[in-house]
Amino acid sequence: MGPAGVLGVFGHPDDESLAAGGLLARQAAAGARTGVVTATWAEDTHRVPELARALAELGAGAPRLLGYADARVPESAPGAARLLDVPVERVVRQLVGHLREFRPDWVVTHDAHGGMTGHPDHRRTHRVALLAVRAAALPGRFPELGGPWRVRRLLCATHPHSAARALGPLLLRPGRTAHTVPDEEVTALDVSPWLERKLAAVFAHRSEVARGALPGRLAAAAPADRVRMAGTEWYQEIRMAGTEWYQEIRMTGAEWHR
Repeated sequence: MGPAGVLGVFGHPDDESLAAGGLLARQAAAGARTGVVTATWAEDTHRVPELARALAELGAGAPRLLGYADARVPESAPGAARLLDVPVERVVRQLVGHLREFRPDWVVTHDAHGGMTGHPDHRRTHRVALLAVRAAALPGRFPELGGPWRVRRLLCATHPHSAARALGPLLLRPGRTAHTVPDEEVTALDVSPWLERKLAAVFAHRSEVARGALPGRLAAAAPADRVRMAGTEWYQEIRMAGTEWYQEIRMTGAEWHR
């Protein structure tokens, strides 16, 4: 069996690089097919060319856009509905189409809390990803989108409590609440061998660097702090057994390479 192909499903441009850039770069370097679906921002906005450059750095192909508006940035998709205002079933259908076309072994998305920031678009994207991964495996759901496809692993990018204590002042703006999970519920992945590629992808989001969002704070950080901020990624795993979801907390080191 070759290296696992991965499809990322994230709320905004730059989420893919910040949350899972190391995993995506690692799998691409191993020869796996990787890609990213982004729920918000439209084709003709300034952030999509940045996303395209970031995905090129990660080896993750061209952007796959659902085209909805960011909950807090209406100009992200002029004339389009916000992701939060669209019926979940409509977005699930779109994502099932991508899953059945791409046929990934793994899907990686936000955790149920919406990552450390708890952004509502992240939480909605997490819900849509879970529902779409399940629906894509069922022959009776959306048969017009192609044959069923069963994803082997669904990974949720997250942060443990210990990372929030250690890195919160670097990762979050002052006064923000960190949304994290117990350490025993996550698996840490050392992505330092792919950190240069991950950071290149993060910095490709130039408008976020310029406005001082997390890519900008990473750009301004000392090299040692960059390693601390971005050299480890944390994941929870959700698997499907039959037609029921259950959560498997940890992956062994060997499982990361299947």
